[in-house]
This record gives sequence, C-alpha cells and structure tokens, in this order.
Amino acid sequence: MNTDISVNNILLIQQGELQIATGKSLTSHTDFINTASGLLTNNGNLYIKGNVMNDQPAMAPGSGTVYFNGLLGQTIAGTQPFVVNNLFTDNGSGFVLNNNMNVAGLHTFSTGVITTSSTPNYLIYQSGSSCTGNGDGAHVNGWVKKLGSTDFSFPLGNGTYGRSIGITGVSGASEFNARYNRPVTPNTTQLDDSLVFVNSSEYWSIHKISGANAYVTMDWDNSKIAFPQLRLTDIRAAYYDGIRWNSLGGSATGDVLTTGTITSAIVSAMNNYYTLGSISFVLPMHLISFTARRNADVSDVDWKVDEEQNVRQYELERSDDGIYFYTINRQLPKNLNRVELYSYSDRKAVSSTVFYRLKITTSSSKVIYSQIVVISVNAHKSGLRIITNPVQDKIDIYASDQAAGQYWYSIISTSGQVMQSGSLEVKYSGVYSIPLRSTLSAGVYCIQMQSEVSSLKQLIIKK
Repeated sequence: MNTDISVNNILLIQQGELQIATGKSLTSHTDFINTASGLLTNNGNLYIKGNVMNDQPAMAPGSGTVYFNGLLGQTIAGTQPFVVNNLFTDNGSGFVLNNNMNVAGLHTFSTGVITTSSTPNYLIYQSGSSCTGNGDGAHVNGWVKKLGSTDFSFPLGNGTYGRSIGITGVSGASEFNARYNRPVTPNTTQLDDSLVFVNSSEYWSIHKISGANAYVTMDWDNSKIAFPQLRLTDIRAAYYDGIRWNSLGGSATGDVLTTGTITSAIVSAMNNYYTLGSISFVLPMHLISFTARRNADVSDVDWKVDEEQNVRQYELERSDDGIYFYTINRQLPKNLNRVELYSYSDRKAVSSTVFYRLKITTSSSKVIYSQIVVISVNAHKSGLRIITNPVQDKIDIYASDQAAGQYWYSIISTSGQVMQSGSLEVKYSGVYSIPLRSTLSAGVYCIQMQSEVSSLKQLIIKK
C-alpha cells in the first residue's frame, strides 16, 4: 500500500497480503479483522479506532507504529497474538486484552487503562522493547510479560493508580511475568526472623518463567496507597516464598510520609509475591491486637495497645469495597504508657464484606495505619453462607435444607471481569466446596450464586 487510506463505516477484513509502506497510513474507523490467511506487514502507520481480531499466525511486527485511538473501549482478541513494532495507546475508555499482544519496539502510553483478561492474557514486551508515559491514567491492570535481558519497569496499576515495579541488572536472557495486587497482602503474620512487618495494603507478583537473576525495585506513594510509618533505614524489600515473608535487603531512599523507593539485593528465584517490609515497626505505642467481629446487626471493632505515648488521635476507618476508606469514629488516647483497650460498635449495615483499619496520628502529626481486618456477612435468608473468608484453594459454602437446587455461580474481579464460572448442585443441607482455579491470583473478588429459589452475593478475599 503506497498511499494513505481511511476506511469508514465498513468492517475491515484483511484476508490477503497487506503491506503499509514507510510513511503511509491506513486508518480503520471500525473493527479490524486480520484472518488466518491474512499477511499484514506494517512499516508505516496503522490507526485502529475499533476492535481487533487477529488470527494470523507468526505475525511479524514490521517497522511501523500501531495507534489505538478509538472513542469507545477497544478489545484485542483472536486466536493468535497481535504483534506490533511501536505501539501508541490513546483511549480514555480503555482497552481489554482477550488475547496476547506483543510489542517489539516502543510502547507510548497516552491515556487509557489496558485490562488483561483472566485466562490470563498478557501484554508482552519482546526483547529490546520498552515503554514510556505510563501512570495513573494509563497503565496495565493485569499481567505483563517481559522478554530479554534489559532493565524494565512493568507499567502496572489497579485501574485507578499506576503502581509499577522494576527489574534491573538482569544477568541474561529471561522471561518474567508481573502484575500488581491489592488491597490485602496475604499472610502478613507469617514472617521470617529477618522481618517484623510487611505492608498489608499492596503487593506485586513476579514470576520468573526462565532465565537469569535480577534486582527488584519497588516504591511507595502515600498520596495513592497509605504507607505505614516506618523508619526509613529499616525498610527492606520483602519476598513471600509460599510459606513466609523474607527480607531481600536493600536500602530505601525518600520520605515515608510521601514517596520513596527501594531496590532489593540480587534475586534468583522469582515466583511469588513482593512488597515492602521492615526490620522494626516504629509506633508511638505497641499495637497488641486489632480485631473485628459481627454480633447480630453490629460490628464490634476492638484494639489493644501498650506503651502508649505521644498519640494524638485514633481514627477507625471503614471500606465497603476494600479500596476506599472513610472515618467512622475518632477517639482520644490516654497516653499513660500502659495497656489500654479501645472499642467501637459500628451499626451501619453490611451487605456482604466490610474492611476496617486504624489510622493513628502522633503528636508530631505523623500518620500510621494498622493492618486491615475483614468481616463477612453471609446471606442467611438465602440458606447459603460462606464458612471461611479469606479463602485459599476453594470456597466452602454451607447450605441449609431450603437452599436445595441447581446453582450457577460466577467469581468476578473488582474490575468486573468474570474470572471463573460454573454450576453447583445442592441436594441437601451440608457443606459444599467450589474449587478455585490455580491461575486465580490473590485479591478481592465477588462470588454470585443464583438458583430458581435462592441467591448469594458476597465479597471474598483470595489469599
């Protein structure tokens, strides 16, 4: 193709050989379908304002640039990865990857969040590729794969905030998969002797599929995700090995009240979770316990402290989605340097799951956050209730006699994606289990169950 072409109001189906010459452009204002018999080579500029369906095997990236710049949300699907050289994403309505997309050159983020499906599908950066411009309004909410041996900052986030994680000093050709997770870091009490604390508010997954060693770089940003009041010199990179959290060393720079970064020591085994930890937990008091339980129509929240000094105020915060917290109670401390017990009864209704955390303000105006505790309220009237929450490899459900029937269920992410679905037959009262797919990552999900006579809708936390 040696001239600029703009296709309007018709579906563009590519079945033969199509080459976009250097300096030329093709604009598809509707969906673009590249069939199995298609042979697309883009050495110029390909503008796509609709969805993409690619079935061309072994697609070459060419030397040009693909622009996704539609007005409505755009989906990339098909049976084969959609392969591009340079990529420019500019769509405030966002993008969904229902298939892998490979970037061989430079990916420039302008606007729009790229959400990967639960299969999982990946935004893949090939060896030598890079990205720029990612941030709160433009990042990947899901899985990113990086190939090669170059330093790379994974352009990750949660759909609202950009929360990247980097690998540097990669010692050879490698393949890494990464994603960002929140709001509840799993197993924060399972600590190696090298740590006394890990951040409960956010964590990352990095899986080394093959290859070499690397350093891991993480950051904190108190304006986005609350960061606990730690001593800067005691912050460490932390790694969960499937049993407990371990220190990966590192030296943090920045300000714990605003932003900062830390780079770990060299890491060889990368197949689990990463977050920020500390070898000491600096508080103006010792938080012995922070618990919540549901009694009838009231949530009772208690916290016990010791060595209480220089505390200005306690604020109990609540969240109904595990993301956005708001203050429901304020209490003044006694500051008598002894064991004290504080409590509050939250009478606001709970539809399924509610999250609590404690915000502690010191006399010097520093803010410290406790770990997050969770209460789940089951739909007793439906005859169904979740027995344990958080869950691990399965969801255990108690069903009463009146709940008998054939149920269809869906497990849905906080971004609205159906991660797992199926059916469950309840014949009589007892405990029934829904096994979770091994690919379902840790995080917050909603389970919905429906039969002809009963239903259940509840948030769960996957460890």
